[in-house]
Amino acid sequence: MHALASQPICPSCLFTAATRVLFQNGRQPWASRRLFSGRAKASPSRMVLSDRVARPPRRDEDSHDKRRPRRKSEGPFGGMNRTFARVREDTPRQPSHYRRNDRDRGDGDGTDGRRVKAMKMQSSLKTIPYRERTRTKASMAETKSFDQFALLPTLQSAILDDVLKGQTEVRPTSVQRLAIPQLLGQKPSGRREYLLAAETGSGKTLAYLLPAINALKTAEAADPEIIAYREDFLKQSAAMKEPGYEGPREFEPHPTMARPKVIILVPTAELVDQVGAVAKSLSHAVKFRACMFSANVSAKVIQASMYNPSGIDLIISTPHLLASMADSDPNILSRVSHLIVDEADSLFDRSFAPVTTAILDRALPSIKQLILCSATIPTRLDNYLLREFPNMERITTPKLHSIPRRVQLGVIDVSKDPYRNNKDLACADAIWSIGKDAARFEDTTSGEIEIRRIMVFVNEREKTQEVADYLVSKGIDAVALHRDTEEQRQSEMLESFTSAKPMRAKLPEGSSQPAAGRSRRSLLNTKVIVATDLASRGIDTIAVRHVILYDVPHTTIDFIHRLGRAGRMGRRGRGIVLVGKADRRDIVAEVRESMFMGQALI
Repeated sequence: MHALASQPICPSCLFTAATRVLFQNGRQPWASRRLFSGRAKASPSRMVLSDRVARPPRRDEDSHDKRRPRRKSEGPFGGMNRTFARVREDTPRQPSHYRRNDRDRGDGDGTDGRRVKAMKMQSSLKTIPYRERTRTKASMAETKSFDQFALLPTLQSAILDDVLKGQTEVRPTSVQRLAIPQLLGQKPSGRREYLLAAETGSGKTLAYLLPAINALKTAEAADPEIIAYREDFLKQSAAMKEPGYEGPREFEPHPTMARPKVIILVPTAELVDQVGAVAKSLSHAVKFRACMFSANVSAKVIQASMYNPSGIDLIISTPHLLASMADSDPNILSRVSHLIVDEADSLFDRSFAPVTTAILDRALPSIKQLILCSATIPTRLDNYLLREFPNMERITTPKLHSIPRRVQLGVIDVSKDPYRNNKDLACADAIWSIGKDAARFEDTTSGEIEIRRIMVFVNEREKTQEVADYLVSKGIDAVALHRDTEEQRQSEMLESFTSAKPMRAKLPEGSSQPAAGRSRRSLLNTKVIVATDLASRGIDTIAVRHVILYDVPHTTIDFIHRLGRAGRMGRRGRGIVLVGKADRRDIVAEVRESMFMGQALI
């Protein structure tokens, strides 16, 4: 036996025995052969990707990560109890208003085949179906004159003789054709609620004023308390004329003293003056008492107007001022029959909403008509109205949320030569171009030139004074308007921009050339206001033909209001957008396309 083992083995037999063992192992189950290693593990081929190609590199310098492998899915609590911050150091952080989803990223020209619209704030506007817009447009064609409205004769004559005096062709606008007949149809009992929404510069003020004043005078003629007061007034007046009269020399206060019937809320003092001017022009012929309360009016005048023994019928006020008066005398709101909230999208936002709703809650018991008026219907306002006033009737024009096609939009690429991303220089150059083009057609034989009024809008309040100072250094008459500016000063600055009368200035001696209209260092035929959105809400800048958007607006709502300062009441206008390197070009491209097609910005 031992002798046989010491003999050499044939190499052929050894190969056969090894092959048999491998074959038997290959037929064994997986559980028994998983620990078997018949040969050394081969290295991966260079043409095959590693299984760690999609994983982040290991942090070899962190011994804690070596001991504990990283989880594939961190779960909802993966951000807790971290020992280091996972911040990408190589990628600079962008401002929040420039960040967007990966599917929105493109070359920025609006032609990158993106699956969603570029402007996020398109969802902030209430969607109005185009089928409803078409139906509304057909119903408006039936009304062509103010005579077709069931208004009082004195109110009809006041429209032609006072409010629209001097206009050759007097026709109601689209919102007036829709709103006035609807608001005049008041039920004998109960409260009716309306949302009046129309594009900027369409005549919404007259659309809600005429029905409210008509209802005021109609109710006054049937009020027994006022009828009895008038009879006593006539009797006492006749008795005072008799010789030997020894009775009282003072009349009893009017029943409407400090008890107005119509209240109009607006956000700014400029709008108080603007709406008040229309109401005053109607009051001369219709005979009612209207007062304006704002920061431009002294407290002594407000007190005397509210508690005037002759009474008060209509108030135009800012919410904070009226709320403070109602806190001292809650009965001020006890007889209100018509409450109108103008610029409702502003008065129901975060800054005004608490005060506006407080006035609304106090006045609701006596209100017969609640009218909310706005140029835009944000989704936030729409949800609030659906929740608080589910039965509110909505009056919207076909061109709601659209910029009129009579307003052209131009774009200046500031990132290219000669500006090289200098927006200040581009803004000054655009204003100089407007002034020089206007001077070409100016007749300077009389020694005077007409002044073009231009508005420049920025996004940040701190930027207004900086831009205005730069424009002044370039020979342009520019002033800054923002919330820190005193309200009386704001009214003075906007007064020349809200007047339809042309402004003219004298040429300096030696500047009689017709193509100039300017001196060597200053542009004489322009006047500029640099403002934030404070000057873009509701102010009737009828004299403005040019608007420059220094910053690209963040939302479609801002686009509508800013460009709406030009081309009001059927006039033509032009907007210019300065697009820099960091601005969203796709946003501007979509707005231009919607304006060209006459579509709503939704």
